[in-house]
Amino acid sequence: MQRASAAWVRVARAATAILILAAVLRLFPPIAGGGGSVVTFLSYFTIQSNLIAAAVLLWLAIRPPAAANVLRADIIRGAAVLYLAITGIVFALLLSGASAQMSAALLWTNTVLHQLSPILLFLDWLIVPPAAALTFRRALWWLVYPLAYLVYTLVRGAFIDWYPYPFLTPDVVGGYDGVLAYAAAITVGVLVFMAVLFVSGRGMRRVMARG
Repeated sequence: MQRASAAWVRVARAATAILILAAVLRLFPPIAGGGGSVVTFLSYFTIQSNLIAAAVLLWLAIRPPAAANVLRADIIRGAAVLYLAITGIVFALLLSGASAQMSAALLWTNTVLHQLSPILLFLDWLIVPPAAALTFRRALWWLVYPLAYLVYTLVRGAFIDWYPYPFLTPDVVGGYDGVLAYAAAITVGVLVFMAVLFVSGRGMRRVMARG
C-alpha cells in the first residue's frame, strides 16, 4: 500500500502518537500519583482509547503494512478511529462541563485527548482510505471492546463503588436501567458513526482512484 507508506504520512502518524502519549503522561501524575491507582487511571475509556490510537499510529509509522496485510491493518485502524470518536462525541455531549473544573495546565491535555486526537485519526482515515475488502460485517468486531469495557466498568464499580463517568454510575442515573439506557443510546451512535466511516472511506477511495 504505497499511499500508507508515504514518508509524510508516517511522520504525521508518529507525531500524532507522540502528542497523544505526551498528553496521557501529563495527565498521569495528578490522577494516578495523587492518591489514585494505576488501574483506576487506566480504567478511563479516554485513556484506553488514546493509548490504543497511539499504539496503532506508531505501528503504522514504523512498519507500514504489506499489501497482503492491508485489510487487517484497516480493521485495526478503523477500531482506533471509532474508539476515539466515541471518546470525543461522548465528551462533547455528556462531559464537556468537566472542562470548567480543570486547571489551566491540564486544559491542553483535555483538548488533545478529547478533541484533537479524534479529529486527527478521522483525517488519517480519509487521507489513507481503507481497502475495498473492508466490510461492515467485519467491522462489527469493533463493538467487542466497548461492550467488554462496559462490563468491566460495571463489575469493578460494583466491588469498589467507583465509576469513571457519571452516566455509568447507577446511583447518579437512577440505577442500572439508567446505565443501560445511556449505553444503548451510545451504541446507536456508535453504529451510526461506523456507517460514516464506511461511507467516507469508500468515497475517498473512489476520489483517489479517479485521481
